[in-house]
Amino acid sequence: MPAVTVENILTLPRVSTPAPTAVDRPVRSVTTAPKGFEGEGFPVRRAFAGVSMADLDPFIHMDQMGEVEYAPGEPKGTPWHPHRGFETVTYMIDGVFEHQDSHGGGGSITDGDTQWMTAGSGLLHIEKPPEQLVMSGGLFHGLQLWVNLPSTQKMSDPRYQDIRSKEVSLLSSNDGGALLRVIAGDVDGHSGPGVTHTPISVIHATVAPGARVQLPWRKDFNALVYALAGRGSVGTERRPIESGQLAVFGAGDVIEFAADDSQESRSPSLELYIMGGQPIREPVAAYGPFVMNTRDELVQAFEDFQAGKLGTVPSEPHPGHDVL
Repeated sequence: MPAVTVENILTLPRVSTPAPTAVDRPVRSVTTAPKGFEGEGFPVRRAFAGVSMADLDPFIHMDQMGEVEYAPGEPKGTPWHPHRGFETVTYMIDGVFEHQDSHGGGGSITDGDTQWMTAGSGLLHIEKPPEQLVMSGGLFHGLQLWVNLPSTQKMSDPRYQDIRSKEVSLLSSNDGGALLRVIAGDVDGHSGPGVTHTPISVIHATVAPGARVQLPWRKDFNALVYALAGRGSVGTERRPIESGQLAVFGAGDVIEFAADDSQESRSPSLELYIMGGQPIREPVAAYGPFVMNTRDELVQAFEDFQAGKLGTVPSEPHPGHDVL
């Protein structure tokens, strides 16, 4: 798992030890993500399946893409499709993914990079593996998280952020047993590079075997922990968690998690994707690629898409012709 690492974790800033009066967040549920397929047929795990929207708010949907070892010719992506009313956060752990949208955003991400696309009032986009990966095959593993926008910002201008792995804030747990990569938001006074409309925090944590972490967490945020790889436990009650499972925490000041003493050789550490945000607490009307507040707004989104108001697919240059 080649997301950004450091040679000596003890040189990093450390998160503070929770105050004696801090309240540990209880674990409300642990669910297992079912497997499915997305786009042109790449395998995913539906991380939020079976979890109530009230517990997820302000998050809407998350897919773990892979982990899969593609043979030559097998890598797949998505065709051009629309979005309106929310943000997509694509985090690449292994492999390479390319993004292009009708608003001019785009680029390639790999090994700990993040693409943050604010669809806002609407755009078209496509996600695909580069041609060289299609030809060679190889390992592919990542996440795509959907973050809701409040009603006052659903029709904001589209925006694209290309966050490179070297830009994330790196922290250590208090005892040096876990590496914390802050992608967005604030964790114990340390901010990540992602600029968010909705107040959220996103972290990728690597927890060494046997290590236990007490992570200070904003009281007004919810708290979700998804296991990307490895085995461990969550909460002071030490509920077991393993790859492909999501833990939902209740109210409090501190998230606690730990890695089992023994891990599999292919997953030597517990890898966690940690999310939290300030609930929007507005009605959600979601269908396919649109996340709005009312059914009428969904109908309008489909009508606008069909009328070409969400953008047009950029033309591809033809071989042998100059591009003006």
